[in-house]
Amino acid sequence: MSSRSAFWRALLALAVVALSLWITLTTPPRLGLDLRGGTRIVLQTEDGPTARADAAATDRAVEVLRKRVDGLGVAEPSLARSGERRIVVELPGLRDPREAAEVIGRTAQLTFHAVKGEAQQPAGPAGSVGSEGSAGSEGSAGPEASDGSDGPPARNGTARVLADPDAPGRFLDLAAPDLTGDGVKSAEAVLDTAGGRGWTVDLAFRDGAADTWARLTGAAACAAPGDPARRVAIVLDDRIVSAPAMQTGVPCGAGIGGGSAQITGGFSAQDARDLAALVQGGALPVPVTTIEQSTVGPTLGAEAIRASAWAAVIGLACTGLFVMVVYRLLGILATAALLLYGLISYAAVVALGATLTLPGLAGFVLAIGIAVDANVLVFERAREEYAALGRAATGRDLRRPLTTAFGKVWSAVADSHVTTLLAAGLLFVFATGPVKGFGVTLAIGVVTSLLTAMVITRLLADLALRLPVVRRRPAVTGMAGLGRLRTRLTRRVPRLMVHRRRWLLSCAGLLMVALAGIGVRGVEFGVEFTGGRVVQYTAERPVDADAARAAIAKAGFPDAVVQTTGDSDVSVRVRESGDGEQREIREALTRVAGPVEVERDDLIGPSLGGELRTHALLALGLAVAAQLLYLTVRFRWTYATAAVAAMTQDVLLVIGLFAWLGKPVDSVFLAALLTVVGYSVNDSVVVLDRLRELRRRGGGVPLADLADRAVAQTLPRTVNTGMGALFVLVALAFLGGDSLTDFSVALLAGVVLGMASTVFTAMPLAVALEQRNPAPAAPGAAGGRSGSGGRQRAGGAGVDRDHSGAVV
Repeated sequence: MSSRSAFWRALLALAVVALSLWITLTTPPRLGLDLRGGTRIVLQTEDGPTARADAAATDRAVEVLRKRVDGLGVAEPSLARSGERRIVVELPGLRDPREAAEVIGRTAQLTFHAVKGEAQQPAGPAGSVGSEGSAGSEGSAGPEASDGSDGPPARNGTARVLADPDAPGRFLDLAAPDLTGDGVKSAEAVLDTAGGRGWTVDLAFRDGAADTWARLTGAAACAAPGDPARRVAIVLDDRIVSAPAMQTGVPCGAGIGGGSAQITGGFSAQDARDLAALVQGGALPVPVTTIEQSTVGPTLGAEAIRASAWAAVIGLACTGLFVMVVYRLLGILATAALLLYGLISYAAVVALGATLTLPGLAGFVLAIGIAVDANVLVFERAREEYAALGRAATGRDLRRPLTTAFGKVWSAVADSHVTTLLAAGLLFVFATGPVKGFGVTLAIGVVTSLLTAMVITRLLADLALRLPVVRRRPAVTGMAGLGRLRTRLTRRVPRLMVHRRRWLLSCAGLLMVALAGIGVRGVEFGVEFTGGRVVQYTAERPVDADAARAAIAKAGFPDAVVQTTGDSDVSVRVRESGDGEQREIREALTRVAGPVEVERDDLIGPSLGGELRTHALLALGLAVAAQLLYLTVRFRWTYATAAVAAMTQDVLLVIGLFAWLGKPVDSVFLAALLTVVGYSVNDSVVVLDRLRELRRRGGGVPLADLADRAVAQTLPRTVNTGMGALFVLVALAFLGGDSLTDFSVALLAGVVLGMASTVFTAMPLAVALEQRNPAPAAPGAAGGRSGSGGRQRAGGAGVDRDHSGAVV
């Protein structure tokens, strides 16, 4: 590495680390609702009688809902359109989803009517908000903003008969609406301490609407006291929420001027705020329905953060210790680079404003294990280069084998990272909610891994290898020996490919067992893919699963799936149900387990569940196609087919394992599965790339023997990289809690199967396909690759000497 390039690398690394440290210290992370607690609601707009639910109508609905949510007093709410007809509402800290759903999801067609008199027959639903109302002038607040109309709104709609909120069992005959909610400029819940009226709703009208309000109230004031015609009805969604009578001080014909009014009626604080939020928000342009609803308690989120943090610390410590034992000085430098990797990745997530979710935390922790891969590739190759050159050639400059190693591993590092990025990109495109965050953090981790391994580790190693004390003791660098496993494999290369048919038949048998599990036991899709509702409760005392199951069945839910985790946690899964049914289930649990608290509440509509299931299958199909296309470009189609076949086998084996264990397949499992896709192909790419390198040397060695050599030369890298990922995953499995246990189990199985499938599926299949479809002979192949120096033995080390650009 030249002094000029070293200077620019050092400057880049210093700038990135300094910027990351500054962002980490000054910018708080944006936590998802599953980490800080709150309610998430996904709404879908529907076509109305006069309006189509297109993107423009959905955008208008978002603005109306935003005003309503502001009226709820929720801190830092988030509303955004997703697709053409979806609206995602996130309400941090709100534990009761009914409160939000009842306010923000209503169509809220607000109208103001003159009362013609009492009626005998009802024409709409009964119900009331207040008991007795009155309206009075509050004085002018100055010129009001105009709504763009030159006069009062046109009288639209028809007369109707609705229940009188002040007299149960009686009804009012209403005239057609004189005013709609569009004319209301603002509505605010106010505690009237001076007048003793309690909670009221203060209204302010726009200019044109203010004139209409004055005429409406003026006409009502002309009626005699006690006459129903002296009242003005405020109707919300075909229900009179308030019907205030004009006070005696309101002049006949003049009405309430000044563009403001006050609605009273014995409201509670919550009733006043809800009414103000609905009036302020106005009418939704199109109807909306709730298709997904999720509530997470803050305690559950805090435990997830603590568990993930401990898993990260323990996994990183074990990984760092393992790397230091195996690679000595280079391992110490790699561990330092891993710490900087964690800092840079976290800063990137914060700087991009990405929402850190529970699966996102898992992706962040998992990426630490994956980040070891690039360092291991470099260090194993550096050992080869040191052994090939000999101590005499490298004693004066230990940087030479390391520099050569960095140059040769670039193609393998690029290929392995691109395959993982493909999986992360598919997660971001097709996943919803928290799992999308997993794709974001995984992608950030992959990119950061490239930076830390290829720039920071290289810079630290270059500086350390310049030290005289290190140059005098090359053994401390970790490059002076091939390692016990590599030495044994080099002295006696295992002849695995001789029995390739046996390996393929064994893998096929294992695959049949997995498919039998899928066919016989069936795949238990989670609530995300089937629709329904899952509520997780925490009880004050231990819960007996059979007793809880019997109590819930007795309450009228015999098909409910009841599971207990730990001593006092119980989850109940039922088909899509309303809040009334959930109250019955909670009461049934209370009778057998004492008071219970809702820790998590997930509701998925059946249409959304089918859509998510389709997206999951599409994501997996596209993952396979994308991997096959990329590898076909980078390799021959035979190599690509072998790698994708091994990856498909790994995916089916993990699904089969979950089918036999009876574990649910949900969106978090999908995140794990797509990660297995990237990891499996990553592992196969490294070995197949080494096989390609060995074939380029020529020499007439049979392909099966070359495949055995490729496996022997890359197996230490496979084992060391796998160990790095396993440390993190085991920590997640034991410390991540119930939310991450299944995720960790799926990835543990995927990592182990990925290492095995490379040797026993990808390589035998590649050899078989290549023998049936041999590649055209390259010019000069028989004489060996030009400039490679031929195949030479290196001083008893048993390593092929080669300087061709390649991999490991």
